[in-house]
Amino acid sequence: MGVTARPWWSWIRRASRRVTAMAAVLVCALGLGGAATRAASSPGTVTTVPGMPPVVDSRNIYSETAPGDIAPDVAKDLPRVYVPNLRSNDVYVIDPSTFKVIDRFPVGFEPQHVVPSWDLRTLWVTNNAEGLPNGSLTPINPRTGKPGPEIPADDPYNMYFTPDGKYAIVVAEARRRLDFRDPHTMALHDSLNVPRCDGINHADYSIDGRYAIFTCEFGPGRIAKIDTVHRRILGYLSLGSHDMPQDVRAGPDGRTFFVADMLADGVWVIDGDAFKKIGFIPTGVGAHGLYPSRDATKLYVADRGSHLIHGPRNSPYGNVAVVDFATRKVVARWPVPGGGSPDMGNVSADGRILWLSGRFDDVAYAFDTATGKVRKIPVGQEPHGIAVWPQPGRYCLGHTGIMR
Repeated sequence: MGVTARPWWSWIRRASRRVTAMAAVLVCALGLGGAATRAASSPGTVTTVPGMPPVVDSRNIYSETAPGDIAPDVAKDLPRVYVPNLRSNDVYVIDPSTFKVIDRFPVGFEPQHVVPSWDLRTLWVTNNAEGLPNGSLTPINPRTGKPGPEIPADDPYNMYFTPDGKYAIVVAEARRRLDFRDPHTMALHDSLNVPRCDGINHADYSIDGRYAIFTCEFGPGRIAKIDTVHRRILGYLSLGSHDMPQDVRAGPDGRTFFVADMLADGVWVIDGDAFKKIGFIPTGVGAHGLYPSRDATKLYVADRGSHLIHGPRNSPYGNVAVVDFATRKVVARWPVPGGGSPDMGNVSADGRILWLSGRFDDVAYAFDTATGKVRKIPVGQEPHGIAVWPQPGRYCLGHTGIMR
């Protein structure tokens, strides 16, 4: 399960894009103006926020995350699976080729997620400390797989990045706040309070990067829409008074969003532009993590088998539901033999393995995406946001690897 090299046709495709981009630059340099630029643009061109890399395919925001799309520099990084363990305050490192733990190192108090940076050169462990004053961020060098010195940070439950890469957004869950920090030093720049988003935690961005949708786990049943350009709240949307939204992921069109709901046992479908509910997909008990397949045709939904924040071991309801993006129907279910608690993770670079934490069972799961068969690897206590590295893509927007 090593890094997949780019096929020859991938390089031709990218060379073609570079030629197109150079032509656009030349038009601007010659002062031919906006009319000439619009004439050269293809139908469906997306106008992104300044500094954000261009959208290559307006029909599929994941077009640049195919198995062959690993950047040459990223391909030199060690193939590893990083497992943060909330209660043992450490990170276990798995070799994905052998499915064995090969390293382990301590980090700060209550690590929640391992988050790849926007520039793909650092993996950040968010040591949440559950709202206590001793939260921190631990950088991991993906070239060596080793951690660096911790950086103090208030309540870092999760982390995202602005689409232009200028800021890291540390999600201060207990504070109902988004902290905009330098993406390298993590020095605080400014903050945005989101007062009606109790338990703010997961997010994803629109196709043009102009807004993000955040879930409010303890809302109750609420999501928030944030203007990423002017850094203001655009509104809140109630899913239901007894709902508990978890992960959120944009569909291939970058305008439809899917929100896992732990109490509703399924996934809400949201029109992001209109900011309204347009559907619901029942998946299973405790719907939690959401991950697109490598070909962007399926959505893997981790149902962790319980409605409780601290659920039981070996839940018979723990499974992965496979949703078809086009039909919005469940097309397969992968149970965990003997029960389990699939939670957070990501898909391998080649798309063959879905890695998830077994939150209440102290294991990591490796699901074969062709058959649904699963391996269990014992790790630390209460594993959570697993990062699989390296990943294909040009940049990362946060969480355990939202690649574009």
